[in-house]
This record gives sequence, C-alpha cells and structure tokens, in this order.
Amino acid sequence: MSLLQVDIKSAGYDKEKTIIQDIQFTLEKGELVGLIGPNGAGKSTTIKSILGLLDNLVGTVSYRTDAAYSYIPERPIFYDELTLWEHLDFAASVEGLPDKEYKETANELLTLYNLKDHAHEFPIKYSKGMQQKAMLILAMITNPAFYIIDEPFIGLDPNAMKLFLASIQKERLRGAGILMSTHVLDTAEKVCDRFIIINNGKLMAIGTLEEIRTQCQLPNGSLYDCFHQISEGIQNE
Repeated sequence: MSLLQVDIKSAGYDKEKTIIQDIQFTLEKGELVGLIGPNGAGKSTTIKSILGLLDNLVGTVSYRTDAAYSYIPERPIFYDELTLWEHLDFAASVEGLPDKEYKETANELLTLYNLKDHAHEFPIKYSKGMQQKAMLILAMITNPAFYIIDEPFIGLDPNAMKLFLASIQKERLRGAGILMSTHVLDTAEKVCDRFIIINNGKLMAIGTLEEIRTQCQLPNGSLYDCFHQISEGIQNE
C-alpha cells in the first residue's frame, strides 16, 4: 500500500465555499513529490486536508497502517518557554524514542546544522534561518515514514539548503516519502521524482517531468515553462 493516498472530492473552510476539488494522488516509499502552484492555488488547503485540519472535506485521505509522518510548516512554530533541546526531549518523549539512540541522533543533527552551541537557547529568539533548521531537526528526530514539508527553502542560505537536500536524500534512501510544497521550481525540477501542479483549487497536471511536458505539449520545456503555460491557460479562459 502507498504511504499516502489522497482522493479529495472537495474541501474548504466552510460548507458554502469550496477551495479545492478533484485532487487525487499517492506518495510512495522513497519518493519525493513536488506540490506546485501559485499563491492561492490551494496548496495549503490540500496540506491541511491531508493533516485532518478541515471539517469540510468530502473524500478520503488514507495512510499506510504503520506510516507515522512529520509535518514541517512554512512558518516555524515553537513553545515560547522551551529551549531547542527541551523541544527535542518533548518530541522524543511523545514518540517513545529510546533515550540513548535519540540523544545520539539529536547531537548528530545539531552538529550537522550548526545548532549544537544554540541547543539550550530559545528557538523563538533564533533568526528565521536557524528556526527553519530547528524545525527540520525536530521533524527528522522521529524517523517518520513520510514527511509533509511546506516551502522548506524559505529562510535557508545556500549552505543550509544543500544540507537540507542531502538530509532528505538520506531519508529517501531509507524509504521515507516526501511531499514538498515549493515555489523554487528550478530546485524542484532537479530533485523531485514527480510533480503535482494545481491551480484555482484543481489538479492541472501530475507525473514525472516528461509526463508533465507531454500533458503541456512542451517536449523540451522546463518545469517553469510547463507551470507558466498552465497558469497562463487558466488566466486566459
């Protein structure tokens, strides 16, 4: 069974207004899928539907039985009164992680992301880039079956972005799936296995870059070219 199966007939924030409709896709082991769309296209609503945060959902979102997931929001969220290490302790306690293994992994990740010297400080006082790295560490510490990541490149400098891409590649090699919403199309084109392009709340194209090119009738087009054509097509209707 797929790690994640999404079949959304319609969803929105109230019964009177549908934001997204007819969106179907799966996420498989070791797969990185890019969720692409302009602002207001319905990406955030799709993610909230998957997370079970919308009451007005018609359709189904199914996880593999043993498939725990980690969610990394676009805007980092922390408890005001907890240091980063206390956040890690809390996550380890909730997930029931073995103490020795958890601390070894935590120290490795803190060192990798250059946050070890800041582990006993409050993340709410970090820079935006540091906060984003802290969120990545908190997500990875639980060793999830798949990740849902919303705009991960915001606030990351080039070195941190390189570390992030290396980290998710390592996670994929162990079999974790990744659903990643992003506006950084050139990077997405290089790292994603498949793409889900949505606009005006509807699924406009899905598949590998080659399949997207075929659907857009752009044999040599970049992901940006295909995305631009889809967006322009909607505006001209």
